[in-house]
Amino acid sequence: MAVFRVKKPAGKPGEWFYCIEHKRAEEGPDCPSKNRFGPYPTKAAAEHAMETAAERNLEWDTDPRWDDKS
Repeated sequence: MAVFRVKKPAGKPGEWFYCIEHKRAEEGPDCPSKNRFGPYPTKAAAEHAMETAAERNLEWDTDPRWDDKS
């Protein structure tokens, strides 16, 4: 019978991630990369990951150097 090991996501101590599945900051990481943003240097930065992403999306959507409509 084969024994399968569950591979834990790699990360360094002190790195923080925002898990979009659990909607919380996690040190580790605990969740797979498909479900998280990061790494962030602090827990506070990870907790604001969704706001940071929204701000960056707005900047990119309104950047006059890009014209995706032509």
